[in-house]
Amino acid sequence: MGGGVRALMRRKQVDSDRARPGGSSHQLRKELSITQLVAIGVGSTIGAGVYVLVGTVAREHSGPALTLSFLIAGIAAALSAFCYAELASRCPSAGSAYHYSYICVGEGVAWLIGWALILEYTIGGSAVARGISPNLAIFFGGPDSLPWILARHEIPWLDVVVDPCAAFLVFLVTGLLCVGIKESSFVQGVVTVLNCFVLLFVIIAGGYIGFQTGWVGYKVSGGFFPYGANGMLAGSATVFFAYIGFDSVASTAEEVKNPQRDLPLGIGTALSICCTLYMLVSVVIVGLVPYFAMDPDTPISSAFAKHGIHWAMYLVTSGAVLALCSTLMGSILPQPRILMAMARDGLLPSFFSDVHKTTQVPVKSTIVTGICAASLAFFMDVSQLAGMVSVGTLLAFTIVAVSILILRYVPPDEVPLPSSLHASFRLSQENDEEKLRDTLGDGDHEQGTSEISDVVVVESVMDPLIEKQLYASKMDETKRRKTAACSIASVCIGVLILTMSASATFLPFLVRCFVCAFGGLLLLTGLGVLCWIDQDGGRHSFGHSGGFICPFVPLLPVMCILINTYLLVNLGGGTWMRVGVWLVMGVFVYIFYGRTHSSLTDVVYVPVAQANEIYGSPSSSGFVA
Repeated sequence: MGGGVRALMRRKQVDSDRARPGGSSHQLRKELSITQLVAIGVGSTIGAGVYVLVGTVAREHSGPALTLSFLIAGIAAALSAFCYAELASRCPSAGSAYHYSYICVGEGVAWLIGWALILEYTIGGSAVARGISPNLAIFFGGPDSLPWILARHEIPWLDVVVDPCAAFLVFLVTGLLCVGIKESSFVQGVVTVLNCFVLLFVIIAGGYIGFQTGWVGYKVSGGFFPYGANGMLAGSATVFFAYIGFDSVASTAEEVKNPQRDLPLGIGTALSICCTLYMLVSVVIVGLVPYFAMDPDTPISSAFAKHGIHWAMYLVTSGAVLALCSTLMGSILPQPRILMAMARDGLLPSFFSDVHKTTQVPVKSTIVTGICAASLAFFMDVSQLAGMVSVGTLLAFTIVAVSILILRYVPPDEVPLPSSLHASFRLSQENDEEKLRDTLGDGDHEQGTSEISDVVVVESVMDPLIEKQLYASKMDETKRRKTAACSIASVCIGVLILTMSASATFLPFLVRCFVCAFGGLLLLTGLGVLCWIDQDGGRHSFGHSGGFICPFVPLLPVMCILINTYLLVNLGGGTWMRVGVWLVMGVFVYIFYGRTHSSLTDVVYVPVAQANEIYGSPSSSGFVA
């Protein structure tokens, strides 16, 4: 039992590939610049949802205040983006949230995050692919007008509707991703730019019509907040998922030329562009048509049609198809890199860690990902499973914020030493002991001035007062780390109690208030202590220095944890039951394979300074990154 708990808590080092023999054969080609990162981020984030969410959220939640809903959701997403930006620049390796949690939290949590992300990207890619064929059908005359080879067909004896078009598009994107990251990011950039041009047309043409007609949508009797502030906030929770996708940028960290500079800029710029486009589109469309008269399925094209511009339907539909194609690429791109990272760490078979010698991308993992996503898209209507995509994303956002707190207050002060370097570790210990004995022996054998000098040095080192001060300093640091760890735990437990009790409408009112107060007290106590104590001095040298630093710690990551946990709790019981089945399957895979094949199975943890000394010795030069 003790060994199992230790396995769950073991953590890898930032440059874990330096301790892996032959690590260079698994490296990805560094091809990406900030322009390509922005294209990946915007393309993965702006899906067809913006073409539908505008009408649905305005009708049911926000009304004319839809723009503020997008703004609040964008600010909430920016909290996670700040956390991602620091971790991506400090730990620029493939794996995204899985990689960060393995370094900061432990193997058990990292496995669950990686396993959840596998589900997210597979179902997300399949759902996006299934949404392309109905939009393409419009160009052929209607829902059932696609060519027979691409049209949907029902298999009566199986009660299944197959979608050849969706499967074909998944295979097409998979082949493009196998060609190389430079080529695939270029294609995604072109598709994203075309989609942005369509949105700019909506903004400019819609703004012109709005000024001509007097913005009738803002002159409704219900005012700017027909559903009140609560409706606007409910709309923010709904449109928050329109910002999911920028984390795809972090998954390409190992392929970025200058990760310390480009990754934070790429994440921040992509999220800023998405938020700006969302807000401008919502300002225009809500102003053209009263919110209660919007078409919930095609709000943008129907808004133009009501003003006599029927041909805009084809342009808007083109934008939706382009957005879906770009999002499909953004959904399939990260998963092979997560599989590769998990296989590198021994948690999955080494088959997934193979990198093609020519293209330097994980071709085998990409093909497996494409086959799984294409099969789901061909045979299943995955729209009912779409909520499961949100679980993986929100879990990743939450654990990334927790990792920021750990990095700042209790960063790992020991690193794993592989079994091949245990001899070097023992030799280092023996050398240290020998140096200490030699130092103490010099005072007995040397004469004259040198003897007096050495005795003074030895006595000054061994002076009881100095020893006491060093011991007190070490005890104070140990106490600070324990206090910080307990405070982080208090914050996490308090957030969980607060969000679950606030959402438990079946409980009596007084009971809910009491439990919420208890959870809030734990949260505020932990946050207050973290604000009061000093952050760890080792945070400056942790990972790769010189990159982005997340501001307003601990307040910003704590707010991020609170928002994402609240959204997780409110996803619904059915979604959690389906995700729970997947996570239980993952637990069994970890118990019977990952735990025993982990690259950290036979490691010894040593202080960072001692590890650097060992890695720098000639006997271990073959393991230096």
